Amino acid sequence: MTDSDALKALIKSRGLKLKYVADYLGLTSYGFALKLNNKQEFKTSEVAALCELLEIKSLKEKESLFFKQKDDLKSS
Repeated sequence: MTDSDALKALIKSRGLKLKYVADYLGLTSYGFALKLNNKQEFKTSEVAALCELLEIKSLKEKESLFFKQKDDLKSS
């Protein structure tokens, strides 16, 4: 499960717009929103592309953004 708030904050901190990120991934804005809001899962290739675009290098940061458990999100 994606930590949507943290991912949105990271995108914003990099000076990017959600539409640009969606286009970069080859998704519509709606398709990206579904994934960002945990209605659909990101594909492995999309996670890799996001990590490249957002300059996410550490495994810990990747895991905290893209592989949160529901219980982890409730407590944050």
